[in-house]
Amino acid sequence: MMMEAQEDNKRNKVGRNPKKDPSIHRYVFRLTDQENAKFLSLFEASGADNKARFITSVLFEKQIKTVKVDMAAMDYYMRLTTLYGQFRAVGVNYNQIVKILYRNFSEKKAAAYLFKLEKQTIELAHLCRAIMQLTEEFEAKHLIKKEEI
Repeated sequence: MMMEAQEDNKRNKVGRNPKKDPSIHRYVFRLTDQENAKFLSLFEASGADNKARFITSVLFEKQIKTVKVDMAAMDYYMRLTTLYGQFRAVGVNYNQIVKILYRNFSEKKAAAYLFKLEKQTIELAHLCRAIMQLTEEFEAKHLIKKEEI
C-alpha cells in the first residue's frame, strides 16, 4: 500500500497545476451560414484570441472591444507624415543655403541665387496648399468623425 501511495504522489507532481475553478460544463449550439458569418466577423472585430471566452463575454455582458483599422487611411497618414518630415528638412536646408550664399558670394550674385530660390519656394508653397486641400478632402470623405461614433 505504501508503494501505491508513493506512485500516486509521483504522478500528481507532473504536468499542470489543477485549476481552482475549472470550466467543466459544456454547451453546444448550431448556427446557420449567415449566423456563423456574423459570429466570425464579430469575433474577429473583437480581437479576442479564444472563441469560448468571446462567447462567455457576450453572454455575461462583459465589455467587448472592437478595433477597425482602415489600411488606406493608415497608409495615407504614414505618407503624409513622411512628407511633413521632408518639408521640415527643406526648411532647415533653406536657412543653411541662405547663410552659405551670403558668406561665399558677393551680394549681387547671392541676390540672383536667392531670386531663383524664391521662385522654387513659391512652387513649394503652392504644392503645400494642394496637399492640405487633398488632406481635408480625404478626411471629409474617408475618416469617421468622433461625433458620429
